[in-house]
Amino acid sequence: MKRWNAASVVGMVGVSAIVLGACEEPKVEGAIFDNLQQCIDDRGIPSDQCKKSYENARSQHASVAPKYTSEQDCQADFGAGKCEQAPYRSSTGGSIFMPMMAGYMMGSFMGRRSSVFSQPLYRSARDPKTYRTADNRAAGSATGRTLIARSATGRPSVKSSTIRRGGFGASGRRFGSSAT
Repeated sequence: MKRWNAASVVGMVGVSAIVLGACEEPKVEGAIFDNLQQCIDDRGIPSDQCKKSYENARSQHASVAPKYTSEQDCQADFGAGKCEQAPYRSSTGGSIFMPMMAGYMMGSFMGRRSSVFSQPLYRSARDPKTYRTADNRAAGSATGRTLIARSATGRPSVKSSTIRRGGFGASGRRFGSSAT
């Protein structure tokens, strides 16, 4: 039986921390807000930038939000009362449902103020404390200025298919060009 001394345990803990830290995804400066007013109240961000970012996120919402063929399927992923009818219909004339925008993310990419990203955020029923992008990437759980995983800041993909059942992207079906 091998005996462990305090020095070897401390050494293993230190190496583990370094290895885990090396695997952590790079982060960029950004901000997460529930609504436009919350951003405007943040004195460190110009209100015109808040308005522009919010409007950009709102304009993306209908095209990038996950789409569902039924309100029940949408609510299974996002919760009761957290879904809305999309502003268009499927190619067969049926309704399409999507989660309501729970907030938005904004920030400057690579520290350049001239290159500001923004996008809508959602909260799933399974993890209601975490804001998620339309591509189901965790953006963070706190509002205000924060560090955001670089992978969450990418441009969200346009959703051209509906999800038949719960799973925030589990299975899909094309809904045609009338939904763009």
